[in-house]
Amino acid sequence: MKSISCFCLLLICLAALQLHANASQEAQLREFISSRKNSDSTDTFKVRNIADRFSGSLNAESSVSDQSSMKAADMITALPGQPEGVDFDQYGGYVTVDEENGRALFYYLVESPSGASDKPLVLWLNGGPGCSSLGYGAMQELGPFRVTEDNKTLSRNMNAWNNVANVIFLESPAGVGFSYSNTSTDYDLSGDERTADDAYVFLVKWLERFPEYNGRAFYISGESFAGHYVPELAATILLHNAYNNRTIINLQGILVGNPYLDANRNIMGAINYYWTHAVMSDEVYANITKNCDFDSVDGTFTNAACNGAVDGFSAGNIDGYNIYAPVCIDEPNGGYHPSGYLPGYDPCSDYPTHAYLNDPAVQMAFHARMTKWTGCTNLNWKDAPMSMLPTIKWLIESKLPIWIFSGDFDTVCSLPGTRYSIQDLGLSVTTPWRPWTAKEEVIKFPIVNASVHPRSPSNWRVFTRMVALAGGRLCSAVRGGIHIPLREGSWPSGSILPA
Repeated sequence: MKSISCFCLLLICLAALQLHANASQEAQLREFISSRKNSDSTDTFKVRNIADRFSGSLNAESSVSDQSSMKAADMITALPGQPEGVDFDQYGGYVTVDEENGRALFYYLVESPSGASDKPLVLWLNGGPGCSSLGYGAMQELGPFRVTEDNKTLSRNMNAWNNVANVIFLESPAGVGFSYSNTSTDYDLSGDERTADDAYVFLVKWLERFPEYNGRAFYISGESFAGHYVPELAATILLHNAYNNRTIINLQGILVGNPYLDANRNIMGAINYYWTHAVMSDEVYANITKNCDFDSVDGTFTNAACNGAVDGFSAGNIDGYNIYAPVCIDEPNGGYHPSGYLPGYDPCSDYPTHAYLNDPAVQMAFHARMTKWTGCTNLNWKDAPMSMLPTIKWLIESKLPIWIFSGDFDTVCSLPGTRYSIQDLGLSVTTPWRPWTAKEEVIKFPIVNASVHPRSPSNWRVFTRMVALAGGRLCSAVRGGIHIPLREGSWPSGSILPA
């Protein structure tokens, strides 16, 4: 259980992502949400569909070729501009997930500076859909480096997750960041199903390339639209393990921050958040609640009056991921500056990150193809369920530990929306809502839910949700250095959090 407790130390409370660093992420998700309002689709990610694909191409792609010689080629000697004294190994490269079409996903691995062989493996996924885990997750959120204002130099992030775990940042699906396909029509087939399948094939082949991680405790984490990616990949892994009657990937749990879980509950939560935080007027709120049926059976917004009421609202120039954070102001001459100052937080960090990742020397050091890197890509997203709650319920029934944690400044995937979604799960509470203190300051309010498993005589503690105060999407930006310490052997059998 040591690796589990060490891993859980990395949970940093979610707080604000930078507006300009994430303007494209915010726009990407808002565009996706808007497209679903008028959709007739009732498609649902059904766990049983994964089993139906076992006999097809997914199983064929999972049969591993020899990858051992590729590990040495993927090792990054040093990134341009990195500081002196870097004391951990890092790797970057591609794993082909579809040989016939030439579809390959780019990854960046940062190992822990100490005891890497004993620490768990974490896969981090950014949302979108279509946004980069390298440019956002690794370079602006929880990775070991930050790009400085000169666009060339890296500084250390002392609160990086690789202090307590080995972390893979995966650019997924193909077409995002450095990931690509040699078959251009692949990009028109993007969706939840293929993203989960490709990520699974990636992991199987990656573990062949890095055999020392076989059997290691493995976790999946992410934010925003990764509220789809993470549980879907988890279900894929568990079903493949069951189908093969062995543990191919030793999945120990999933962690999702400010997740996009349910379309109706997300919009309902955002409206509630805007109104209760004085961003929306009483009149607009009344008009929306009068005309919108957020409990509609088909899960779609087909009411013209509702769509008009929602579309008529504008929040103005605020950071949707942290309404209290400064924003990045574009200047007429092409420059930019932050609208205010917040220690340890740069709302304009997207600019140096974009410049750095488009430097040919940087791309060569990462072992990436020479290309124009962008933070988010507009993909033709062909399938996504209106709600991930059926998949979450299935994971709970499978006794997979789940952590859902939310920053309370985020409007895009707001705390109320997460609360509404969790309430729909109908779980019982085993540990009540309470303040949790670190550094003599109340920073989080955790609550533990449980599901009675039919094969278990007692409640199995599998579901924890947490609210991070003064937090938007990722707290390393605003509340860096605040971790969630868990006692030895605490998850899943012991106390989730200290008293």
